[in-house]
Amino acid sequence: MNKDELIQQLTEKQLDDIIELIEDAEGGYLEELELVESLGLVHDGELNTRVIELLKSLGVKIIYVTDDE
Repeated sequence: MNKDELIQQLTEKQLDDIIELIEDAEGGYLEELELVESLGLVHDGELNTRVIELLKSLGVKIIYVTDDE
């Protein structure tokens, strides 16, 4: 799945906040992102993986935190 297909899927699911994260990363405004690994960014596991891979490819450092933090 390429970036355009991923954006299309996010648009269909009305995940505008995730699209904004990607746009921020593309613009160099997002350097790192803290995530609770068990929650991720989106409920769909495969889509979540694709979004995180894209963010990493755009230079975003993903920092996983525990539920306690």
